[in-house]
Amino acid sequence: MAESKKLVLVFKNSIGKEVTFTIEDPKDALTEARAAMDLIVEKNIFKKNNYDLVEAVEARIVNTQTQEYDLVV
Repeated sequence: MAESKKLVLVFKNSIGKEVTFTIEDPKDALTEARAAMDLIVEKNIFKKNNYDLVEAVEARIVNTQTQEYDLVV
């Protein structure tokens, strides 16, 4: 069984839509996601489809377990 971990950052853009960024394999000691997200908004570091990010909404770690099956008939 394969396991993976992702950090999902959710922002709101200038037209009110949610924008999601996903980071594969974040460090285990990650504690400052909110501060980093606020800095991204404050410094206007990223744009998505030419719209500014205006609010940090949510940060979460997503753990996934993948079970592969052999499909021999």
